[in-house]
Amino acid sequence: MCLIAAAWQAHPRWRLLLAGNRDEYHARPAAPAARWDDAPEVLGGRDLEAGGTWIGVSERGRACVVTNFRDPRADRGGRSRGLLAAEFLRAGASAGAWSEALAARAADYRPFNLLLFDRDSARYVGNHPATRIAPLAPGVHGLSNGPLEARWPKSERLTAALRDWLARGEDDFAPLFAALADDAPAPDDALPHTGIDLELERRLSAPFIRGERYGTRASTVIALAHDGGGVLIERRFGAGGRADGETVLRFVTQA
Repeated sequence: MCLIAAAWQAHPRWRLLLAGNRDEYHARPAAPAARWDDAPEVLGGRDLEAGGTWIGVSERGRACVVTNFRDPRADRGGRSRGLLAAEFLRAGASAGAWSEALAARAADYRPFNLLLFDRDSARYVGNHPATRIAPLAPGVHGLSNGPLEARWPKSERLTAALRDWLARGEDDFAPLFAALADDAPAPDDALPHTGIDLELERRLSAPFIRGERYGTRASTVIALAHDGGGVLIERRFGAGGRADGETVLRFVTQA
């Protein structure tokens, strides 16, 4: 993922609501959201190059999302960060215990931000420039390709849309998908300074990125209810932002 807004324990029906966009090269192969053959309790998309995922959910009541950390000076070696999300979704340890165990090997992975959710708790883990673990308090959180809660224009727009959705008490996810489809770039004076050139910073500043080689590949909403119900909705896009299919997966998490 490159953009995510999360509402944790902030809605009367949904204990967790995730809305985000995955930006990636269009040539990188990926499987649409589905139940995994090698882990039937896990639902999500799949990176067919490295085998991990960018966002997913488990019928054990777990959810996970990973973003990269944008820093052109960072070492580009290391293991695929999407493997961490896949590993957590399969695991049995709590978000807290799993994140503490990860700390010893976090530096082995490419720069990442990771949000982990189980039934009762939520954690943030990042490994750049150093490993950091923090609990997530109930409420709305935003994350893109910088530090947790960094006030980038795209994450500010999406978290504002999520807060508005929560305040209206809606169950219709259409306004969240509308916010994810926002392709207006941010003004120059609001752009983050991540070390890339200004033209690219502008192009990457919109929540939804249209491009022939690189752009938004999927918009995803995941909702986990207090009563155990859940839904994952994925809308996929091809080059230039062309609509390329939608998947809706409904499930029930285990007690």
